[in-house]
Amino acid sequence: MSDGELKVSKIKNGTVIDHIPAGMAPAVLKILGIERGCSDTVIVAMNVKSQRLGLKDMVKVENRALEAATVKKIAIVAPQATVNIIKDMAVAEKIHVELPHELIGIIRCPNRNCITNSSERVVPYLTVESRDPLAMRCHYCESLVEGPAAELLL
Repeated sequence: MSDGELKVSKIKNGTVIDHIPAGMAPAVLKILGIERGCSDTVIVAMNVKSQRLGLKDMVKVENRALEAATVKKIAIVAPQATVNIIKDMAVAEKIHVELPHELIGIIRCPNRNCITNSSERVVPYLTVESRDPLAMRCHYCESLVEGPAAELLL
C-alpha cells in the first residue's frame, strides 16, 4: 500500500470525527451511543499515523448528523478533534470541537456525596479550570476532575 492510498473507505453522507487521541475511539462510540451496534455503517480506525498527533483514531458514521450537545461531549475526550459533515462524498462543513468553559448537564461529579448525585435532582455543573491537561471543578462540592473522564459523561 502506497503512502497516498486510503486505508479507510469514504462515506457518502454522514459524519467523520477525526483527530481523536489514540485509544479514545471507544469513548467516542459510547458518546454516539454506538456501543452495541448501529443500523448504519460505522468505520473505526485506531492508531493511524498523524502529523499533528503522532497517532490518532477516527470514527465515520454514515447517515448521522451530530447535535451540539454531542459535540461538546466529544470535546471532553478529544479536545483537538474535528467533526466533518459529509454530503455526496465531500466535506460540506468542518467543525473544530471546542470545550465550553461551563459543562452543565454533560458530565457528572465523581464525588458520591455531591448534591448532584443525591435524590435532589440537581443538574451537574462543572467549570473547566485547565484545557491542557484537562481539569474540571464541580460548582457545588468543588471536587476536581482531571483527564478525559469518559466514564463520567451523562
